[in-house]
Amino acid sequence: MLNVAIAGVWHVHAAGYAKDFNAQPDSRVVCVWDSDAARGRAFAEGLGVPFFENYDELLQKGGADAVCVCCETSLHKDVIIKAAQAGKHIFTEKVMCLSTQDCDAAAVEVAKSGVTFTISFPHRCMPQNLFIKQAIESGMLGNVTLFRVRNCHNGALAGWLPEYWYDPETTGGGAMMDLGAHPMYLSAWLLGEPWSVQSCFRHITARKVEDDALSVIRFQSGAVAIAETSLVSPFTPQLCEVYGTKGVILAEDGHVRVKLDALKSNAPGGWIEPELPKALPSPLRQFLDSALYQKPVRFGLPEARELTRLMEGAYAAHREGREVRL
Repeated sequence: MLNVAIAGVWHVHAAGYAKDFNAQPDSRVVCVWDSDAARGRAFAEGLGVPFFENYDELLQKGGADAVCVCCETSLHKDVIIKAAQAGKHIFTEKVMCLSTQDCDAAAVEVAKSGVTFTISFPHRCMPQNLFIKQAIESGMLGNVTLFRVRNCHNGALAGWLPEYWYDPETTGGGAMMDLGAHPMYLSAWLLGEPWSVQSCFRHITARKVEDDALSVIRFQSGAVAIAETSLVSPFTPQLCEVYGTKGVILAEDGHVRVKLDALKSNAPGGWIEPELPKALPSPLRQFLDSALYQKPVRFGLPEARELTRLMEGAYAAHREGREVRL
């Protein structure tokens, strides 16, 4: 049984993670800390577990084997380092830290302690993205020239995101930093080593952080990724498009179509619908399997650092109005 502390309830996914840990047969939430005592205490009461106003005290006396990091992004570095030094396994929301320098500092302590570290990359578990990965690696598409990925919702328009979500001091950014993380880490996973990035961020609802964002990433392979995200886009399907010299993959809300030079099809337009691989276990389940049963970590320190590196470059490109080398 893995006893888990919820280290911050600032993130909108905190409640979902707590529910999921308690739904597993081999984990349970045993305590809560949050930088806002009233918010944290109410959350803990809802779970029926103790609340600690002091994070250090939670690590010492909370009875936890692991922490689920859902605090303000600006606090991630210190929260992760202290957890590692206390010998606690770490499951964190994205991004790991706001800078690669902070990621490196935290990684030193994680490696020194030997604890399990997993970052939540759920889109790498989805059947359509697993199929795209297999298709690229098999060479069925030839040389991939373009990957376009769009991940959006209307949280800033509909008002269901908390107002502190738009505070640049604690978030480090807006739509791209949060929802745009999925297109970013998918792009790096599928296309390899990035070379440069350009960005176009907008403030549709006049908040202090961007609520609509696009980054264009060039990769050393010659491929280009267009990573699109928005907090002001209702009804937008989850889209992935992959264009290669020998074929195309279009995925919309999990529905995948393929057209290949080498494959003739009688289907309308020549499109076929391939059989997709099974979804991987959720990142949270993978974390438990790694911490409890020593299964390999798929989304660990290198993947977490790479996401932060892309974010650093994307925000620098926006601020400076230029292409930034990575």
